[in-house]
Amino acid sequence: MTRADPRSGNAVEAAPESEFRRRLLDGMAEAVRDQGYRDTTVADVVRRARTSRRTFYEHFTDKQDCFIALLTERNNDTIRQIYAAVDPTAPWRVQTRQAVEAWIAASRRDTSITLAWIRDIPALGERAQQLTRDTSEAFVALIRNLTMTPEFQSADLHPPSRQMATILYGGYRELIASTVEEGGDITEIIDVAVETAIALIGPRRQSADDE
Repeated sequence: MTRADPRSGNAVEAAPESEFRRRLLDGMAEAVRDQGYRDTTVADVVRRARTSRRTFYEHFTDKQDCFIALLTERNNDTIRQIYAAVDPTAPWRVQTRQAVEAWIAASRRDTSITLAWIRDIPALGERAQQLTRDTSEAFVALIRNLTMTPEFQSADLHPPSRQMATILYGGYRELIASTVEEGGDITEIIDVAVETAIALIGPRRQSADDE
């Protein structure tokens, strides 16, 4: 099966880029990084973007709209980076580690935004909830697509069902968030994340009764 292109329906669609839109998204990222999403205002974003409120409202309906656009971009980038990092001809355990390491590296790029994505979005209403659903779908598709390579299919493995991939995605998100909140380095969770994925999709041990 051909891997899903993260720029297709398996990724959240992003709005077209422009110079001012880029500056506003970067301004939002800087504001969230400095003071958190809840305390960020449109004025904070505009000041950091060195543009006007009028320009802001030409691109976004409100602060939340800008934040959702930023998260959409970051999540799409993460998915692309994971796909690009995995060598489908490598042994399946190596592929698993490559995917996890790329996921953690992308999340570590800006942990303030990563944490805001995980913790702030649930309280932001229907538009934000749609982003959550769309992104979950994209990551679940990612996990399932990555386990459909010949190396995975030739081994006695258990490719994750949709439900299993959802559990893996949700578990990684919570582990990343809790590690950041505790002041830890999320690279330290790579080994346990890899072990968890291998335990989920790897060969099942035979019981004595089955031998």
